[in-house]
Amino acid sequence: MTITELASPLGEPLTLAETKAHLRIDGSSSEDDLIASLIRAVREHIESETGLALLTRTFRLYLDDWPLSRVIQIARGPVQTIEAVTVYDTGGIAVDVDASGFVLDGQARPARLVLPRQPGPGQAINGIEIDFSAGFGATGADVPDTLKRAMLLHLALLYEFRGAVPPDSQPAAVPAGYDRLIAPFCRRGL
Repeated sequence: MTITELASPLGEPLTLAETKAHLRIDGSSSEDDLIASLIRAVREHIESETGLALLTRTFRLYLDDWPLSRVIQIARGPVQTIEAVTVYDTGGIAVDVDASGFVLDGQARPARLVLPRQPGPGQAINGIEIDFSAGFGATGADVPDTLKRAMLLHLALLYEFRGAVPPDSQPAAVPAGYDRLIAPFCRRGL
């Protein structure tokens, strides 16, 4: 199972203004590009740690075959909609699957999907593609405040490291308390 992002988010959960207010930066725009790159870095980090998509965008899940239980688990969430289901035949030709009547539990961790029809793929690897949208919403206002607080704490620490660690090598560290803030959103396994 592989998941790829088909579209980047249209914005970030934190605005430049609220981030600069948290950092207590007044008026100056000399570090706006740096702060914007740190916002992106902390969003990407928290998404990789939690398996969540903070802002809604589209993804593609690749499967080699249907699960025996018929329940398809989607590790990126919260899943809002199923956009398309495609199966590739032995000739590599894409065949759209009629997904009407599907059952989706998009809030579960992982999200669960059951399709009424699951035609067998003819392609041995990545013969099934499921396009879906996932995220809390289109703007930062839709993101849980606890996650935004964790991002601001993380960003403040990275901002302190700005002279020692280049932006493309971030995140350099995680602040104290960060793990407790994101813990309720993390998926744990044995």
